[in-house]
Amino acid sequence: MKIRPLHDRVIVERLEEERTSAGGIGKGKILESGEVRPLDLKIGDKVLFGKYGGTEVKIDGKELLVMREEDVMAVIEGK
Repeated sequence: MKIRPLHDRVIVERLEEERTSAGGIGKGKILESGEVRPLDLKIGDKVLFGKYGGTEVKIDGKELLVMREEDVMAVIEGK
């Protein structure tokens, strides 16, 4: 099954307690003017988020989190 997050939401798959990898990206945040601001995240980014961030969902037996881009605190760069 494919899942496509809407607007400024991202799908993340937890790798460890504090590290995740983005699994899906929405199109962006809709501004008051009606324009869409693209997300800063891209598929494959390793991200840091709060312990209680996102909403847990189960798709095809995989436990994933759906969260807004603003709930992501940082992108982990390097190894």
